[in-house]
Amino acid sequence: MSEAGVMEPPREVGFLESPCVTADSAASLDDGIVDTANESSEEESAGEREEETGAHDAATSSTKTTEVPAEQSSNTQAVSAQRPDSLSVPPAEPRLWTTQRDGEVKLRMEESGLAAEPALTVNQMFVSTVERYGEYTALRWKEGDQQKSLKYKDYYQTCRTAAKSFLKLGLERYHGVGILGFNSVEWFVADIGAILAGGFAVGIYTTNSPEACQYVAENSKANIIVVENHKQLQKILQIEDKLPHLKAIVQYKDELKEKRPNLYTWAEFLELGRDEPDAPLDAIIASQKPNQCCSLIYTSGTTGQPKGVMLSHDNLTWTAYSTSKHVNLTAASQAQEVVVSYLPLSHIAAQMVDIWITMKIGGVTYFAQPDALKGSLVDTLKEARPTAFMGVPRVWEKMQEKMKAVGAKSSTVRRKVAAWAKDVGLRTNLSKLNQNSAPGSAPVSYHIAKKLVFKKVRKALGLDRCTKCYTGAAPITKDTLEFFLSLNIPLCELYGMSESSGPHTISRHDAFRLTSCGIELPGCKTKLHNKDEEGNGEICFWGRHIFMGYLNMPDKTEEALDAEGWLHSGDLGKQDENGFLFITGRIKELIITAGGENIPPVPIEDAVKEAVPLISNAMLIGDKRKFLSMLLTIKCQVNLDTGDPQDELTPEAVELCRQLGSKAVRVSEIAGGRDPAVNAAIQEGIKRVNENSTSNAQRIQKWVILDRDFSVGGGELGPTMKLKRPVVVKMYKEQIDNFYKDVASPATPDNPLPPK
Repeated sequence: MSEAGVMEPPREVGFLESPCVTADSAASLDDGIVDTANESSEEESAGEREEETGAHDAATSSTKTTEVPAEQSSNTQAVSAQRPDSLSVPPAEPRLWTTQRDGEVKLRMEESGLAAEPALTVNQMFVSTVERYGEYTALRWKEGDQQKSLKYKDYYQTCRTAAKSFLKLGLERYHGVGILGFNSVEWFVADIGAILAGGFAVGIYTTNSPEACQYVAENSKANIIVVENHKQLQKILQIEDKLPHLKAIVQYKDELKEKRPNLYTWAEFLELGRDEPDAPLDAIIASQKPNQCCSLIYTSGTTGQPKGVMLSHDNLTWTAYSTSKHVNLTAASQAQEVVVSYLPLSHIAAQMVDIWITMKIGGVTYFAQPDALKGSLVDTLKEARPTAFMGVPRVWEKMQEKMKAVGAKSSTVRRKVAAWAKDVGLRTNLSKLNQNSAPGSAPVSYHIAKKLVFKKVRKALGLDRCTKCYTGAAPITKDTLEFFLSLNIPLCELYGMSESSGPHTISRHDAFRLTSCGIELPGCKTKLHNKDEEGNGEICFWGRHIFMGYLNMPDKTEEALDAEGWLHSGDLGKQDENGFLFITGRIKELIITAGGENIPPVPIEDAVKEAVPLISNAMLIGDKRKFLSMLLTIKCQVNLDTGDPQDELTPEAVELCRQLGSKAVRVSEIAGGRDPAVNAAIQEGIKRVNENSTSNAQRIQKWVILDRDFSVGGGELGPTMKLKRPVVVKMYKEQIDNFYKDVASPATPDNPLPPK
């Protein structure tokens, strides 16, 4: 068997076939050996597993036999007894996917380029970083007014101590360690410690209900759950009786309010493993292979139960390497990159950036405060002054709204200077993007604008050192992209999935097209499946970043991966002649009207938000309906403690209302069509959008303003602020049904849906 199940580029073979085993014999071997071994291996100790020979060993011959552990030999004999004509039964080679928690997969390695890089385990990558950058700062955070930090060598040792503690608490091989809390040193240490100890790192969204936590803990067979505070602890205590695999709970912030059996503070937890011998842990680490699972990312479960995305060591380590090369991140020996950790670590985007990529290059991760998304993020950015920053679209939109609100209060002269500078910035940067000007040939006005405005804006945002600003995890509007481009802050879009270990394509300053998600990572491939006449097709991925499978869900895995192993994203897109990818819609989100027309909703929603800046969220309705309608929300202030939308309008929204001749200061004064001036402005904006539509079927016929904005707490948005369409449809069923009452045929009304 080849080392770590090395995989050549896709060939025309059956899904379940391997190069040296026929489909029939593979099936019989799977039945006889692989499945039985998978069932028994959860009880195996680390020393009983085949030791890893290291990522740099030469690949062995495919005919070389592999020693079978003693407890598996009876299974092999049973198979041999059924096949007396066979002298020996070679072990079945790993396939491209598995749904077994102890399964192995073929690595999609190439003969040259980044995809040919040796496969590494998480431990191997971490040790390599410690050897090079052990004395460098790895993590920074603030406790009160005091700055704290941890060097790479101490970071690694703390992770080893945590791993020993997990083992002492009874963590079994291929079982989960659930982590439920805001980003912190303890979150990172628990994640990596779980992996080193042979378990699975399992992030749990802090917004999850107790029932949602139960599903993840049960599905991952979590032996230990690490919680941030008393609030998160209560969720687990409510369900602990329903978790047969749970052995201990660790709370990493605040004092325990009550002592309970098997409940530990973080200090008590680390103390458990501090004096434990190294040998048992080292044996487990030595037995780990790059093509085995080490992390589970649970999808948000918008339609049905969440799926456990199995990511291998190689998924994490190789993707971190390829991404760092693609975006030209600097190794610590030259200058340390600094990132701010604030997005949910249960999401792959945050994990890949904050933990793995930063570890690969020896960078610094600076932890934000738990109320980052409620207002304190800019303060953290000013303290950390990151060199690279990843924001979901809503973060950039909030910054945009805040800057507009501040600008509205400025003097007339300041407003005029800012408007002039933004005009110069946008024209200059668009010219650069269109390759109409050579590097260094920016007009004098651009340099003046840079000095007068752009540098000050960057400093005010804490982005004065930031050379790489990214946006991803949800669609962003062209308006927001152009706003930041006008301030000389190009937002590089990235695109990917949990199932691709995070990124698949990323824009760079030297490879940038407005509204494009960039080009694929080196060593990865893209194809468009079932292209239409305009070149739109389903985006499919190939590469070493492709996940192993969904835990215990073979049917769902086969839906995601085709017979050649390509990952089908479910997204629609097209590529230009230079390979730049543009997302044009999502297959599951496509609205198919009663007349049979396929309509991607996002471009229409973005156009309405651009035409009417007062609108915060817009959701197009019309699947199986005779015409299109739309739910709208108004920009409002947010409760900084809960994140819930308030009735008060944002300063920007109040100013927009004044310009329209409205005196409204609250959403309740506008919702349901109560404000004639705002109504007329929205109707006029929608009319302009309709005039640009490609067909009558794509025109919005009716709309309504809802009483409150969408939010994570309200259930309409996911953790990365992505719209949860099926949830919204259920929540606002009454309003949607009102659109279509007593409708015989589509008709364009002069006015929107009247208030109820």
